[in-house]
Amino acid sequence: MINRRELIIGGACLATAAAAETMRPHKRVALLADGQKLEDGIPRSFGRWQMRDSDGVVAPPSEDSLAAKLYNQTVTRMYAGPDETLVMLLIAYGNTQSDTLQLHRPEVCYPAFGFTVTASRPVALPLGPGVTLPGRDLVASSPGRDERISYWTRVGEYLPVDNSEQRRMRFRTALAGIIPDGVLVRVSSTQGDEAEGFATNASFVTDLIKAVPPAYRPALVTTEKARELTRTA
Repeated sequence: MINRRELIIGGACLATAAAAETMRPHKRVALLADGQKLEDGIPRSFGRWQMRDSDGVVAPPSEDSLAAKLYNQTVTRMYAGPDETLVMLLIAYGNTQSDTLQLHRPEVCYPAFGFTVTASRPVALPLGPGVTLPGRDLVASSPGRDERISYWTRVGEYLPVDNSEQRRMRFRTALAGIIPDGVLVRVSSTQGDEAEGFATNASFVTDLIKAVPPAYRPALVTTEKARELTRTA
């Protein structure tokens, strides 16, 4: 016969299980619409930039790896400016951000390819008149190559600038019951000095986002930033 104490313990266990189930994220929210392909939304030429063969772009491994499970779509391209300045672009999109599947930030990715990250700092990347995007500038070095990297990440409607902020923002979405999507957009150059390289990256970002069709912009820069760009156009 079940006594009162066993009933109380059993009820508490059920209540705990119910609370845990309630807090578990259930609602998927994606800023890239069903059927949208990033390849279609990223122009092959825009402004003063023309696409070139993309050899040499550092990209996440794709064969049976965690990255393959994390990223549903990737765009890897190289662009040349009128003076043959080369800029490398990587966009990696994942439709699920969770405890086990999270965007790989370049601070982690580049050392895996033999680079040493020698500088890392937050930056406000220009998108348009009065509109900036929180991102990060890195310098990654390997024998015979110094790469100036500018990038940003989006997790749901958040734009975290480092790993700790990324974890906090993912936790907020989990508390709201949301399973968000996410994207990493990385721009890098190897020519010129450090200041010139980052100036090139910033100019490229401005031109790129301006050229991306409005329907694709939220997936890259959040709904709010996309609206700000529309208002200033």
